[in-house]
Amino acid sequence: MTTVAVVGSGAVGCYYGALLARAGVDVRFLMRRDLEAVRNNGLRVESPLGGFHVERVDAVADPTELGHPDWVICSLKSTALEHARELLAPAVGPNTRIVALMNGLGVEERIAAWFGRERVFGAMAFVCINRGEPGLVHHLDYGRVSIGHLLDDPGENARLAELLRLGDIEVVVAPNLRYARWEKLCWNVPFNGLSVAAGGVGTKLIMEDAALRSTAERAMREVVAIGNADLAAIGSAAHLDEAAVVESMFRLTGTMGDYRTSMAIDYVLGRELEVEAILGETSRHAARHHVPAPTVDALYALVRVADLRRRGLVPLIEDSGV
Repeated sequence: MTTVAVVGSGAVGCYYGALLARAGVDVRFLMRRDLEAVRNNGLRVESPLGGFHVERVDAVADPTELGHPDWVICSLKSTALEHARELLAPAVGPNTRIVALMNGLGVEERIAAWFGRERVFGAMAFVCINRGEPGLVHHLDYGRVSIGHLLDDPGENARLAELLRLGDIEVVVAPNLRYARWEKLCWNVPFNGLSVAAGGVGTKLIMEDAALRSTAERAMREVVAIGNADLAAIGSAAHLDEAAVVESMFRLTGTMGDYRTSMAIDYVLGRELEVEAILGETSRHAARHHVPAPTVDALYALVRVADLRRRGLVPLIEDSGV
């Protein structure tokens, strides 16, 4: 039987891990917050596609208890990447493959530096999902996963696609991993960025406020241009179609209702934001490839400081009594 370990059992890790477990895959979850609830009551998913309950869940608190599975799905936040090595290493055996189900650029390269490039994959989840009470995941819509092997090996991509499809997960094998990363950033940069820059708002306001919507579109078009310049720089023939990307991203976002982005949730709760992996890396790639990106640069500057201020790392102006 195929064995899978999920490291980073937040909403995304729990959802996709639960889909695989429901299908009979041997899944072991490394957990913190939800550990006791899941051990006692299993893992529940509420979804418009049909909720389900995985009654018996193998959940552990220590990465040394993960064994050496066939696959490790790493769904940590990019802000926790500096701790990923110590969490992943005990589970990585000679034949273990690692899937970075995470946001941002440069994730796979960091993991490959520790464990080797041939075993590393990236996976981008296009899904509306939020965490509920311990042991509960709210799946709101979508669920497609776009995948790519770090060395763009077709045979390796086929292996990962086969695994995910066991869980009835919609899988798209991207033209290459870098393309998949840029495609996801086309949504993440404008909508995550604006959800924080506007003070902690949902997608409904961004879509309905003319100024915010226009800003989101400008940012998205800039990300397409940056991504295409980056793809060309690595000799890739893959190309993001600007008109198609903008049309599809806005059309799908319009069906989400007032979706709370992951970055907006983290901002409201005072957690560290994935600002560098999503916005900072995009801005730096624009500079590297000499692509004008004033909207992306502005979002990065604003969200970076908003993150620091929300976590109390930079002060507000003091009341001078005037």
